[in-house]
Amino acid sequence: MNIKEIYDRSKKSELRDIFNSKEFEEKYCSDLELGAIYSKEKTIFRLWSPVASKVRLQLFCKDKNSNEFHSIKSIEMHETENVWAVEINEDLDKMYYRYEIKIGNSVNVVTDPYSKAVSANGQYSMVLDLDETNPEGWDSDEKPSLKSPTDSIIYEMHIRDFSIDENSGSNFKGKYKGVWESNTKTRNGVSTGIDHLKELGITHVHLLPTFDYKSVDETKLNEMQYNWGYDPEHYNSPEGSYSTNPFDGDIRVKEFKEMVLNLHKQGIRVVMDVVYNHTYATNDSLFNKVVPYYYYREDKNGNFSNGSACGNETASDRKMFRKFMIDSIIYWAKEYHIDGFRFDLMGLHDVETMKLIREELNKIDKSIIMYGEGWTGGETPLPENDRALKKNTIQYDKLQIAAFSDDMRDGVKGDVFISDKPGFVNNGQGFEETIKCGIVASINHNQIDYSKVIYSDKFWANEPYQTVTYASAHDNYTLWDKLCITTKGESEEERIKMNKLISAIILTSQGISFIHAGEEMLRTKRDEKGNLVENSYNSSDLVNKLDWERKEKYSDVFEYYKSLINLRKNHKAFRMDNADDIRENLRFLDVKERNVVAYTIDCSSLNDKFKKIMVVFNANKDKLNINLPSGIWKLIANENEINENGIEENITNNILVSGRSANILIIE
Repeated sequence: MNIKEIYDRSKKSELRDIFNSKEFEEKYCSDLELGAIYSKEKTIFRLWSPVASKVRLQLFCKDKNSNEFHSIKSIEMHETENVWAVEINEDLDKMYYRYEIKIGNSVNVVTDPYSKAVSANGQYSMVLDLDETNPEGWDSDEKPSLKSPTDSIIYEMHIRDFSIDENSGSNFKGKYKGVWESNTKTRNGVSTGIDHLKELGITHVHLLPTFDYKSVDETKLNEMQYNWGYDPEHYNSPEGSYSTNPFDGDIRVKEFKEMVLNLHKQGIRVVMDVVYNHTYATNDSLFNKVVPYYYYREDKNGNFSNGSACGNETASDRKMFRKFMIDSIIYWAKEYHIDGFRFDLMGLHDVETMKLIREELNKIDKSIIMYGEGWTGGETPLPENDRALKKNTIQYDKLQIAAFSDDMRDGVKGDVFISDKPGFVNNGQGFEETIKCGIVASINHNQIDYSKVIYSDKFWANEPYQTVTYASAHDNYTLWDKLCITTKGESEEERIKMNKLISAIILTSQGISFIHAGEEMLRTKRDEKGNLVENSYNSSDLVNKLDWERKEKYSDVFEYYKSLINLRKNHKAFRMDNADDIRENLRFLDVKERNVVAYTIDCSSLNDKFKKIMVVFNANKDKLNINLPSGIWKLIANENEINENGIEENITNNILVSGRSANILIIE
């Protein structure tokens, strides 16, 4: 097999079969480190492109006072050990570069897929002395303690949303620096920013995509632009629009590290949202220009498959994209001290690749968490059993790779795709078993009738740390907006009760806890005309910003979330480490009333200061009298407050649970 000759005369469908063959993998793939490998003495450039007949390295310098680039030299690269390589014996720190690749009759000029830094809009790759980008104290950076993945309480946020509000008090609105800037307050003196996160008590921030993405023009940041960032271009370089200077590639690297370091100092870990399942462009993507048709899956007709619903899907099951994913994750974990990775449309990746990533991360730090969307955005040629779907989580055995529980998400508040369809708390019917499944983090429990769970006919997690328990995320309507849509005619007071009940369900359930930024202040997304916005990926700041006045207006909701988080952190019973403990200690009560779920936790073997806990969720509008197991109980949580010292004591026989509320009782 001579791939260069075959490529010139083959059809796309034939190439697909060749690229999928074991012969190609053995003969043309490589395990070498790729990209620009820098030292002060030399830089080695390596590019994998077995179909290329010639590759040249182009070096550029940039004017200090402008964004103009000037060619320095063009150097022919040589093919050895299945990669194109050249070694330059001088210090190339902050030098920009691109590759000129001849494939067949075409010549493609591309940036480096392994770029560690790029110029504005990713037009040029940048060689970088990474040691020089480390902020003071970086070498002694310590990750905040995390004994178990189930101790995680994740706060999903977009960097720009977090501080862009004129009332945020930030001096670095919409920037990396705005994430960690301290002592920021509203006009009325209410804490915002990182002080808000510390006050709330979360353990992790989950940052929507922060690698270099295509849909924001970094040279026109004075103009209104917005995107969530699910438009990947350079996976190993931070996004420039969040830096104070996108024109110099090193600045974004320095400021990203600054952000991580200062979040760590405040006791907060950092999760990256990674989007390896598709790229912004397809035919003109840098991957496709380097090795056309290799990095993407194709359908049976030879067209790019579109399981992402974004125009393409990458081929994680092919060796060199699998290598790219693993290399990229390791790079972020080591170079940027990242504490977790959330995989967009994880179901498009193959199970084997996800396992390999987990194994590599374990070598670095077992406390780094992994989770993702256990579904696809459309049809894919990847065999169903090979996909990293929610239902295939069972294939991970004990590995910490978690999937979002869409069962719990839609069970508590209603279907995200049918806007007016309600769930458990907002007048829906028949969701009790779904809520139970969510409470035990989707593991096997003999008291649950899985045939009545909305999306799963059986348990799908082996261990609680393989489930992310949540009610809302950046996609679809916010939690508050969903409640408003599904409860027309109800008062704001009743909707607040529903919101609090949902937060109590999520934050007392097993698994990894996850909340969408602003849930704790009833975040809404409305346009200039006051209309609710469901998919705000490219909407204005007006729609997407965290409106810090809502923290002031709904301070009781914020305090309720804060107290729930503190309760969860104080008691291992709400975050058990393994499925056996859950099965042994958590028992559901036989409650006859509809729209009620109640359970007890025996804490005697859980290293918890309480002896026994009872939790009751009443989703009905009316009060209900609930019989109690034998014992003398103390009420520590109701619809209004959470107080571990006790709200009401010496309760026996029964308790009157208010409508749309959670009650938590204990035996000390």
